[in-house]
Amino acid sequence: MVSPALPRRRSAYRVLPARPFVAAMTMLLFTFLLYVVEAYDASTGQSLDAEGGIIARDPSHLDGVLFAPLLHASWAHLESNTLPFLLFGFLAMAGGFGQFVGVTALVWLVSGLGVWVFSPPGTDTVGASGVIFGWLVFLLFRGFFAGSAKQILLAVVLFFLWGGVLFGLLPGQPGISWQAHLFGALGGVLAARIVAGADRRRRGGETVAVPR
Repeated sequence: MVSPALPRRRSAYRVLPARPFVAAMTMLLFTFLLYVVEAYDASTGQSLDAEGGIIARDPSHLDGVLFAPLLHASWAHLESNTLPFLLFGFLAMAGGFGQFVGVTALVWLVSGLGVWVFSPPGTDTVGASGVIFGWLVFLLFRGFFAGSAKQILLAVVLFFLWGGVLFGLLPGQPGISWQAHLFGALGGVLAARIVAGADRRRRGGETVAVPR
């Protein structure tokens, strides 16, 4: 006879990655790639920023949606993004590498398309901050959608430590793309919702065979 599976600890409730060393090395390698790209960009007079940035509403630069998060306007820009990039990316791997890739891809695209559509015409936008905001908001919301007390507690801690950066969602700061931040955050909320919904469907389909 087949009965519903008994409740068990699931990856949806994790706060830290199941394989923290692998997750940490993945984020370190990802960050190293950003530094390699910036080193090449600096050596060529920031030519990559001009070629690979998101130039708002310019169809010939729509591919900047894919490349802009890998580029930074300066070493200072990259350095300011490094710690939150490492930390939030690491924590976002708690649900597994496949989920991390899906969440990152969604945030990456929503943020980039929002910049391309809503930034002032001709604006060239680069940087990983849209992805960073998406990861942060994903981490803030996933616990509420999943009903995980541990994840909600982590969200409270992250908000206490990093909540001030959410002012970057508001327009008015010169040289700051609030569009990238806002749409990255919206992508993070959407990703958290999708992950929670997928987990509920998975739970609903779990069964175990019980001998008669």
